[in-house]
Amino acid sequence: MELPKELELMIVAGEASGDQLGADLVRELRDLWPEVKPFGTPGEKMRSAGVEPIMNSDEWSVVGLAAVAASIPKFLSIKKALVNVANERNPAAVVLIDFPEFNLRLAKDLKKSGQRVVYYVSPQVWAWRRYRLKSIREYVDLLLSIFPFETNWYRQIGIEHVRYVGNPVAKRTHATLSRSDFCKRHDLDKNRTIVALLPGSRQKEIKRHLPPMLESAAILCADHSDMQFIVAAAPNTKATINELVSPFREKPASRNVAVRIVDGETINALAAADAAAISSGTATLEAGVIGTPMAVVYKIPKLDYAIFKYIVKAPYIALINLVAGRGVVKELIQADFNAIDLAKELRHLIEPVTNTKMREQLRAVTEQLSAGEPSRTAAEAILQFIQSGTEGS
Repeated sequence: MELPKELELMIVAGEASGDQLGADLVRELRDLWPEVKPFGTPGEKMRSAGVEPIMNSDEWSVVGLAAVAASIPKFLSIKKALVNVANERNPAAVVLIDFPEFNLRLAKDLKKSGQRVVYYVSPQVWAWRRYRLKSIREYVDLLLSIFPFETNWYRQIGIEHVRYVGNPVAKRTHATLSRSDFCKRHDLDKNRTIVALLPGSRQKEIKRHLPPMLESAAILCADHSDMQFIVAAAPNTKATINELVSPFREKPASRNVAVRIVDGETINALAAADAAAISSGTATLEAGVIGTPMAVVYKIPKLDYAIFKYIVKAPYIALINLVAGRGVVKELIQADFNAIDLAKELRHLIEPVTNTKMREQLRAVTEQLSAGEPSRTAAEAILQFIQSGTEGS
C-alpha cells in the first residue's frame, strides 16, 4: 500500500550526537519521500535539516536534562508535553534517537497512548542496565541497531524486532589529510615513528590517563630517540592537556621527548600514527575503522571500578573488541595501565610484523561497520515500518 502523501513523523533527540543522526536521517527520509513532515526536539543540525521544533533539545542542558535525575520535575514536564503533542498530531511514527535515560521512559508513555515507536541506536543493554530490556520488549516496535552483533544478541533472548542498519560513526570516519600533509602542518617528520595519545574527553579521565601515557613516551624514547608523540585533544580539553604536558616537558628525563598537542584533529592524528594509546570509548572504534594499531586504556577510582565490575556484564571495554567478539586489541585496565606496561605494548605494536597484522585484523573487523549507508538504510526501515502499519487499514 502507498504511504500517505503527507507523512508526519515525530523525532526526539536529546544530545548533540543524536541531533547529527537525526539530521542525516531526515535528509534521507526526504529524498525517499519528499512530503515527509518531521517535527520534534531538534538541535541546530536537525533544525537546519528542516525539523519543526516543538522544543529545542540544545536548550535542555540549561534546565538540567543532561542529568535527568537532577531535574525530575522539568523532565516529567517535558515528557508529558511531548506525549500530548504526539497524541494531538498523531504522527505515522515516533522516532526516538539514543538518549535512553529520557527516551525509554518516553517510549513507555507513547506506546501506552497508542503511538508506534521506533528507537534508533540500541541502549548498550548487552553491557549493563539490563532492566531496560523490559522497556525495549514492551514499548518499542522497531529497534534500529548500529552494531552488527546486537541483532543476534537480542534474538537469543527472544527480541526479534531489531534491525541492523550500519554504523554512522564508522561511515563518517575518514582522514582529511595525508600523513605527509598532517606532518607538515604540525612540524613532524613523516619518516619517523609517530604514536598518538588519546587520553579521553573529560577532565577527570584526562588527569588519570595522560600522565602514565606521557611517562610511557619517556620510556620509549630512552630506547627509540627518534619517536614522536601527538596528544589528540577532544573539544574543550586543550587547556587541561597543556597543564599536564607543560610540567612533563620540564622534567630532565623527558626534555628530549617530542610531544605535540593537536586540537580538533583526532581522526587525522590517528591516520598519521603508527600506533596509538586510547582511552576506552568511541575513539577505539574510529581507530579501528582507520586501521591504527592500538592499546586501549582505562582507569577509574577503585570504588568506582568495583561497582563497574559488578554492574557491567560485557567481556571487553573496548568497542572494537566487542564488535570483533574477541580481544583484537590489548586492554590495559586499572593497575595494568601503567607507564611500563603501556610502553611495552606500544613497542610491540610498532614492530613491522605486528603492525601489519593488526591493521589487517582491524580492517576485517570494521569492514561490515563501514559498509552501506546507515542513514539511508534507517530511513528505508522506518518507511517500511510505517507502510506495514497502513496495510489493511
